[in-house]
Amino acid sequence: MPVLHRTVVQPVVTEKSSAAYAARKEYAFMADPHATKREIKAAIQALFHVTVVGIRTLQQRSKRRTQGRREGRRPRWKKAYVRLKEGDAIQVFEG
Repeated sequence: MPVLHRTVVQPVVTEKSSAAYAARKEYAFMADPHATKREIKAAIQALFHVTVVGIRTLQQRSKRRTQGRREGRRPRWKKAYVRLKEGDAIQVFEG
């Protein structure tokens, strides 16, 4: 089993993820691009001691960024929307 902190990197708190939480009680996390849904589910359950009901994932494509004359790219990453069992909560998002 991979290292849990490498599978789920950090929570994503944006306007869109806050709207997803308010509408469907879904939490958004940045995950390793090579992690599967099963690995993400196991990591979330082990790290936060909650029961995961469903996971939706998407690949965020890399973006071009310029700074002066230099041009580079931001890396691609995977976003995972996680839905928990009724009554479970993750304190990072609750405040």
